[in-house]
Amino acid sequence: MSDMITPVDMLMKWSRERGDKTWLVQPQGARTLSWNWKQAEAESRKLAGALLAMGLKRGDRVAISGRNTAHWFLVDCACGLAGLVAVGLYPKQSPDAVTFILKHSEAKVLFLGPMMDGAEFIGAVPKDIPTIGFPYADAPTAQQTWDEVVSKGTPVEGYQRPARDDLAALIYTSGTTGNPKGVMITWGNVTFAAEQTLKVMPSQGEERFFSYLPLAHAFERGAVLGLSTYLGAEVHFLENLDKLAEQLPRVGPTRFYGVPLVYGRFQSGVLRKMPQDKLARLTGIPILGGFIRKKILKGLGLHNARYIFSGAAPLPIPVMNWFKQYLKVDLLQGYGMTENSIYATANLPHQNRLGSVGKPMPDSGFKLSEEGEILFKHPGVMAGYYKEPEKTKETFTEDGYLRTGDKGRQDADGYVYITGRVKDIFKTLKGKYVSPAPIEGQLARNVDIDQLCLVGSGLTQPLMLVSLLPGVAKNKPRAQLDKELIADMKIVNENLEAHEQIAKLVVVKEAWTIDNGVMTPTMKVKRNEIEKRYAAIIEKEGAIRSQIAWEE
Repeated sequence: MSDMITPVDMLMKWSRERGDKTWLVQPQGARTLSWNWKQAEAESRKLAGALLAMGLKRGDRVAISGRNTAHWFLVDCACGLAGLVAVGLYPKQSPDAVTFILKHSEAKVLFLGPMMDGAEFIGAVPKDIPTIGFPYADAPTAQQTWDEVVSKGTPVEGYQRPARDDLAALIYTSGTTGNPKGVMITWGNVTFAAEQTLKVMPSQGEERFFSYLPLAHAFERGAVLGLSTYLGAEVHFLENLDKLAEQLPRVGPTRFYGVPLVYGRFQSGVLRKMPQDKLARLTGIPILGGFIRKKILKGLGLHNARYIFSGAAPLPIPVMNWFKQYLKVDLLQGYGMTENSIYATANLPHQNRLGSVGKPMPDSGFKLSEEGEILFKHPGVMAGYYKEPEKTKETFTEDGYLRTGDKGRQDADGYVYITGRVKDIFKTLKGKYVSPAPIEGQLARNVDIDQLCLVGSGLTQPLMLVSLLPGVAKNKPRAQLDKELIADMKIVNENLEAHEQIAKLVVVKEAWTIDNGVMTPTMKVKRNEIEKRYAAIIEKEGAIRSQIAWEE
């Protein structure tokens, strides 16, 4: 018998102790649906019974896709009750990736939630996989509906608790090259990461979450789906991206998680309504400044947030400084990866050093290799890559440490800094190596930039390709944009070695998105895709001496 406390244990606990209290809140057009803990347990038990009645057995894989919804949570709970393994898919993944994951994982059934381009997604689903549709107008048509399946289910009784080494989920990492890798996350991984996280970030009264980052990613799965069960937190779901600015202030979560792009958009949105000089002047006035800050935070939806975290990519220091100086908000940057259950390092309230990814979490087994690679060894580290023994072997050191592929350093106070990727550096024609990530993070100080990518292979000096925020090029004179971008480039170059300095900025026409294949589903730029797509522009502009160029 295992002594673990799993999310299913917590679901049953809250159902017994506070069954009438709301857990899930799902907007659906003109109406809002909600489930209390008792209702969520009852529906999850019926669904678990229905899946077993379809012939699924313990250890079988259940695939789920679509936007974040309450029904995704219920499927995950049903999998836990029935001993099944959840497999999340991004609704915006390429058709090839969808087909690969469903076949590779040997999924026995696929749940389809609301998504854009549902027909394209369905077209990539192997014909022999049964599909079940969530009850949303924009969910693709499936072979069976949610109501049809659940209504036939005989609720499973009790709970056969898993062993620590039993699989809880297969989480496929959206790599920038090759097929996704299936990370095997065990119940021991899940419970260790949750229990340890709550030791350093304990509950502070009633908790309320806002679920909008992809549930197919380990971070949202652990930090929102998982921790909401341990904390008994109420969870609200984003109906669609167009309603983010409307819904987030109404929900007012107590913990908010975002990627750098989100915080950059927040900053740009504030400055569109209140120019920087006016913001600086008003927030500097006693009493009135406090009122202005509260109003801005309420408008953003961050007014109740006790923890505001950023991850997935480096958060520009100027953005962190701006939030701290003008809104008195600490953006807490953390670091982790699917392979270590996102349990690695984090800045915390009153322990926040700008530019770092925080101190190693307790019992994380952090160390730096002789080459400066960041390593971890703890019970939250994955069991390995599914059906990939060689890749699994390559990912661990001989003494069992997980290789992150990231290079870093640690200061005298224990704070960790990411200095680049082990394999992400490039060599210029001068024979000098350049690590692009830190340089990109410094130039992201410019609030008009949406995304950026430093390139330099085959060039004598690196170029920075940038895409601007939507509407910026139309609403701001190009001469002013040129002046501000060049000024920021010069500031960045002052702190770089000669071979690292940005020779030129190239402003591209097209936004970089998941849809056009330039970004991964976790909003990371595909460097190899940028180099391939803009090869002609890179070659042309690399030969012309000027500080900035615009793609025509």
